[in-house]
Amino acid sequence: MAGAQLQKHIDATLGSGNLREAVRLPPGEDINEWLAVNTVDFFNQVNILYGTLTEFCTPNICPTMTAGAKYEYRWADGVTIKKPIEVSAPKYVEYLMDWIESQLDDEAIFPQKLGAPFPANFRDVVKTIFKRLFRVYAHIYHSHFQKIVNLKEEAHLNTCFKHFVLFTWEFRLIDKGELAPLSDLVDSILQL
Repeated sequence: MAGAQLQKHIDATLGSGNLREAVRLPPGEDINEWLAVNTVDFFNQVNILYGTLTEFCTPNICPTMTAGAKYEYRWADGVTIKKPIEVSAPKYVEYLMDWIESQLDDEAIFPQKLGAPFPANFRDVVKTIFKRLFRVYAHIYHSHFQKIVNLKEEAHLNTCFKHFVLFTWEFRLIDKGELAPLSDLVDSILQL
């Protein structure tokens, strides 16, 4: 299936309400194509979700990128910022979204031409993207969940996060230790 057809498959299976089925690789599909299409989707979802909180997630309110008292995330992209630096949550998310966008726009990593080969390190790039997107979810749940409830967005947030967790679990994209800030929620989704 081409990207547009894969997108239709995602939309159709998501509409069915069965998220476990929706995340599975469709029969005969290329795993990298499936990962690529879903990476773009999850990037867009997290960007939109976080976008609803920008007036509440400011450098004054969130001076560091945290997920509760025990987890603090520092930013490094390995190129312009090699050593992890402490930044506010909004700055971290800005750096992250810009970095992901640059990965998605790089045809050497995410080829646009049908049948173009994916790089050998493609899965590693995807894993890094998902690990970092998880941190945004962790920050939202720990620091802004009450605002999400006030905005009546919790059902949407929970559905997006459930879809995210099931996808990352299906393809082993995030190490279990990275999920620790939301381990109870993740375990309840996975029912382990």
